[in-house]
Amino acid sequence: MLKIFLILIFLAVHPVHVSLLSIDYTEEDNSFFVFLKLYYDDFLLDAAGCVINEGNGQTPGNDLSLNSCLFRYIEEKLDICVNNQKLKAEPVNLLLEDNELKINLKYGIASKFDSVTVSNRIMTELYDDQANMIILRVMDFEE
Repeated sequence: MLKIFLILIFLAVHPVHVSLLSIDYTEEDNSFFVFLKLYYDDFLLDAAGCVINEGNGQTPGNDLSLNSCLFRYIEEKLDICVNNQKLKAEPVNLLLEDNELKINLKYGIASKFDSVTVSNRIMTELYDDQANMIILRVMDFEE
């Protein structure tokens, strides 16, 4: 009984280290639309000195490039490769609200593809128990 009580206390006070990455391919645009969600305080620890200018919480479209340290962080920690070639991200928007950082990106491709490889290293050097969930949707395939 005491062991169960101690485990419950540990789970209650232990923070969750998780990020969510959703990648959706659209055939019309021949692009991958990416949604990334992570906790802002974890991002600040991992990005070492990078701070997002909150303003009203919304940074529209091209203004995401003003947060160059955030964009560099994403380019460094997230690789999406098509046919073994790394894609370049285009910022769409970001929202910082309630300690959650939500980022939308677009990765365009030039032609048809045979393979997609995703590598998500967000906060993996910071936490041993980091969980980076990835959802990939390409036409009828979802994993």
